[in-house]
Amino acid sequence: MSLQHTIKAIIRKGESHYVAECVEIAVVTQGKTLDETIKNLQEAVELHLQGENLTELGLAPNPTLIVTMELEPVHA
Repeated sequence: MSLQHTIKAIIRKGESHYVAECVEIAVVTQGKTLDETIKNLQEAVELHLQGENLTELGLAPNPTLIVTMELEPVHA
């Protein structure tokens, strides 16, 4: 069994906030700014994994959080 060393998350612009959602684990959070959203995401992931057996979740110890942002195309 190969353990993942990363947790992937996607940030999207909502109507009034940015929304961050992890791909591999059930974590979703939001924030008014990108900085606030990323801070909230880091905290939410940490709390979600606290006390969990990472191996059972398919994760290696101390996984890295990789964030991708989806942007709307800009039309000229």
